[in-house]
Amino acid sequence: MCLIIYNLLQTFQNRIKINLPFLQESKLLIAISGGLDSVVLTHLCKETKLDIALAHCNFNLRVKESDADEIFVQELAKTLKLEVFIQHFDTSNYAKENKLSIQMAARELRYNWFQELAEHLDLDYILTAHHADDNLETFLINLTRGTGLEGLTGIPETNGNIVRPLLSFSRDVILDYAKSKQLKWREDSSNASIKYLRNKLRHEVIPKLKEVNSNVLQNFENTLQHLRETEDIVEESVTAVLKRAIIDINNHEITYDISQFLKLNNPKAYLYEIFKPFGFTAFNDILILLTAQSGKQVVSQSFRLIKDRTHLILAPLPLEDDNEVITINIEEKDKSIQNGIIFFEKAESVTKTLKNEIFVDAKTLNYPLTVRNWKEGDYFYPLGLNGKKKLSKYFKDEKLSLLDKEKCLLLCSNNEIIWVINHRADQRYKVNNTTNNIIKITFKK
Repeated sequence: MCLIIYNLLQTFQNRIKINLPFLQESKLLIAISGGLDSVVLTHLCKETKLDIALAHCNFNLRVKESDADEIFVQELAKTLKLEVFIQHFDTSNYAKENKLSIQMAARELRYNWFQELAEHLDLDYILTAHHADDNLETFLINLTRGTGLEGLTGIPETNGNIVRPLLSFSRDVILDYAKSKQLKWREDSSNASIKYLRNKLRHEVIPKLKEVNSNVLQNFENTLQHLRETEDIVEESVTAVLKRAIIDINNHEITYDISQFLKLNNPKAYLYEIFKPFGFTAFNDILILLTAQSGKQVVSQSFRLIKDRTHLILAPLPLEDDNEVITINIEEKDKSIQNGIIFFEKAESVTKTLKNEIFVDAKTLNYPLTVRNWKEGDYFYPLGLNGKKKLSKYFKDEKLSLLDKEKCLLLCSNNEIIWVINHRADQRYKVNNTTNNIIKITFKK
């Protein structure tokens, strides 16, 4: 018994000194459920004389059990003379409102509250009691669902201000320590149910793996180390490709040189690593996009990739209010529109115009004016040309990308185009020899 206590405690303390020395001089918050793992973590940290407080979430999912867990944690904190923070959540409603599973809702609520506590109380790190078996379970979950290399490298020991000091210890070792110290803990009845994938792996799959090879956890840790080292190589290679491929970053848009992807031996693998963080999953479609005609696009939940001649453009999906029609009355001297402000002022004469300004004959304007996005069928009379021209043809001649066309705004009078803003004015509104009232219109981003 004493040997078990000594071995785990000594190994834990050595790991803190060697691998996590920053914890020794930090203010720490332990996420405690009342279960075996978090109770053992609390005792180990107390024995190691770390500066700790406890945080417990009551998710109100198991009624009497949840309340009993809370009482147990409060009693433990009192016994160990530790400060404890308790928070109640309406997890079921939160899950419904945010369209999340109960497990994901609880996770989101838990970590959001921990971060708020850490910030409010000026705490340095949040400790969780994840251990080696949890790591293997997560690996197997990701493997069964399909994942890339990042899903197979396991739970990180540190992730920002989240630290997992028990990650190298097995559940069996933790259980032996708790029994040898005669510790008390709470059992979560939901952990016994195999309707959840994690529990099914925990109770049915992993015990079989341990029967086949008693060193499965150690071998798994070695495999994780190899995968992490491989991930570093992949990251270096992807970074090198991105340095060659990215030719422009403008606000929230990134432009890539397609030729740099086509030179690669396995472009799909690189496309996966580059665009997966933006929510893309249809990587065969992205591969096809490299040789598709201009204007084709692939979308994720929040982003889109657009083929524009020799480039790929990554951009956020347009917002619904991007097509809003804005009205400008005669008394208004300026107006906020998409991505800028449009100004109106009287001018004595026409000066050399810049791209973002035009001069018009005031008597040709019929108020209220409007600013809107272009639509199919729009036409205007380009200044300096004879006759009218469809905007779609004008955009094509000007070699505007799909994104440029979508951003293009029109200043209109009686739904006639006065100005394709920042591009071309309309001949019908120009200043001439009979003009006695000149308006200068300027657009500033």
